[in-house]
Amino acid sequence: MDPTEKMDDTALRLLKQYWGYEAFRPLQLETIRAVCAGQDTLVLMPTGGGKSILYQIPALAQEGVCIVVTPLIALMKDQIDKLRSRRILAEAIHSGMRARDIDRILDNCIYGSVKFLYIAPERIDSDLFRVRFAKMRVSLLAVDEAHCISQWGYDFRPAYLQIARLRALQPEMPVLALTASATPDVATDIMEHLQFAKPHILRMSFARPNLSYVVRHTEDKHGQLLRILAQVPGSAIVYVRTREKAETLAQFLQEKELSAAFYHGGMSYGMRSIRQDDWIRGVVRVMVATNAFGMGIDKADVRVVIHYDLCDSLEAYYQEAGRAGRDGARAYAVILLAEGDPEGALRRLQLGFPPLDKIAEIYEALGNFLGVAIGDGKGMATVFNVYDFAAKFHYFVPTVLNAIAILQQNGYLILTDEMDNPARLRFIVPRDELYRIRVNRKALDHLITLLLRRNTGLFSSFVSIDEAELVHLSGYTPEHLHELLKTLWQLRIIRYIPGSKSPMLILSEERLPTENLRISPESYARRKECAERRIQSMFDYLHPHDTCRSVLIQRYFGEQTARPCGVCDICIAQRKHDASPSHPLRRQILDQLTAEPLTIRELTSRIAGNPQQILAEVTRLLEERRIEECATGRLQWIPSQKPSPKS
Repeated sequence: MDPTEKMDDTALRLLKQYWGYEAFRPLQLETIRAVCAGQDTLVLMPTGGGKSILYQIPALAQEGVCIVVTPLIALMKDQIDKLRSRRILAEAIHSGMRARDIDRILDNCIYGSVKFLYIAPERIDSDLFRVRFAKMRVSLLAVDEAHCISQWGYDFRPAYLQIARLRALQPEMPVLALTASATPDVATDIMEHLQFAKPHILRMSFARPNLSYVVRHTEDKHGQLLRILAQVPGSAIVYVRTREKAETLAQFLQEKELSAAFYHGGMSYGMRSIRQDDWIRGVVRVMVATNAFGMGIDKADVRVVIHYDLCDSLEAYYQEAGRAGRDGARAYAVILLAEGDPEGALRRLQLGFPPLDKIAEIYEALGNFLGVAIGDGKGMATVFNVYDFAAKFHYFVPTVLNAIAILQQNGYLILTDEMDNPARLRFIVPRDELYRIRVNRKALDHLITLLLRRNTGLFSSFVSIDEAELVHLSGYTPEHLHELLKTLWQLRIIRYIPGSKSPMLILSEERLPTENLRISPESYARRKECAERRIQSMFDYLHPHDTCRSVLIQRYFGEQTARPCGVCDICIAQRKHDASPSHPLRRQILDQLTAEPLTIRELTSRIAGNPQQILAEVTRLLEERRIEECATGRLQWIPSQKPSPKS
């Protein structure tokens, strides 16, 4: 048995043993072969295509630990739970964890039997991780959401640029980069930043044969929304741009006696979990949500995704629309488009790119908001609510987010994804003074003693504390513990940040005087240019003339051989047009060519009429790309696929 056959047998055995599947999906086995052969590989695979198998099987087939870089804390937890349920040891490291817990996990990766270590990209830059990483036996580095490494992609995250530093520590380690949405330029950028030995891309088609793409032009979006939900039974997602609209639209649907709920980033973690669970279980049929909803959600039977508001890019739209129909059954992706929507999107784009002096102003406001003095703050990490910040300083939220993105790109700070943040605490009185002012309350003194015994560095910086551990050691209830911490805060003995699930703002450098802030004009201009190009691709999708919408999407992602889907609104309209009684000769030609390819001589012999008229109609159909000439010289029918202006 040659090595490839042996690897195939091992991979299939592992697939059956741990997942219970009898065969691989398309592209999975090809990727596993490449990875096990040590080849750097970029895989473009739509969401729901089975990406986790691509690194999990090779890791189980080889010695050592697989490092998985992902920004999604929810995905980490979900994957770890699934792996552990199969008796596979997996761990995770992300921002906000206690140093001793990170230390323990890294030791287990070196000396223990950990097979998978999931890590947030922000943790890669720590000396602690890199020193331990160099000592590990690493079988594979898997980079999820790899498009985040491209500065010109729609979701750039500077922390991803640190990943390449790991290659110098483990030069023999292969890299597997995974993404569901990358244009050809972004794919090239990914491979360059991850230092591929040579370019190697495996791609699954971006076609979704069961998903019908539709754009409905309307000035009555509420009415259209109700009609769609009446026509398409089953679970639905309605995407909107703002939190307020999510709430008001959900209320409108409830008043129309539809089972609906809203979801957005301003809700508490507990409430979001309840809403998400109710929707997944079918208790709630329609989820009206901002784009905070959907990432990492595993629900295969969504029948329709409706965009009440426009996305800013075709990448984002494809990701969100693609949450419909993952079970392979017919599903719909619908955009409700009013006349003024494109102009509104352009206005948002301009507002989202503030002038350089406005970015400097926002930088100064951030420093004041965080209470950081000039020359201080390097390495500081704090929970950050962009909506609270924008409201306090009267900024437009997209303006703030784009200013932060540009500040990130220039190395000043990092805004993480939403994550679980443990409680953090710092003593604000000196150690000697603390012992002089002991509060003479038994419970408070007991808590202070526990804090000092279990944690170090409390007098110099904020330290993560394990509230569950404190509850266990003290014997207090969680409610009593929180009251005691609140009392110490009120007595100005500590500063206390309760645990939460929210984004973190990390200062990469000390705060500078505003006049010393330097923003690269080139990075600013290039970022704006890319955003303009992405929104233009969205406009091209909305107004494709007679081009199949699936073809437009596939071409955007580099599939130049894309064929029409036959089920989008454009293809359906074209079929109706071709069947119109006003085109009897055209109908006869298309009927003949739909049945089988024919030469022009065979075609004219089968249709009664003037051969010159038949030839003229054939010429028109060829020009309109209703039919095409095969390699054999025969004519065959195809739906419309006229090239878009940019192809």
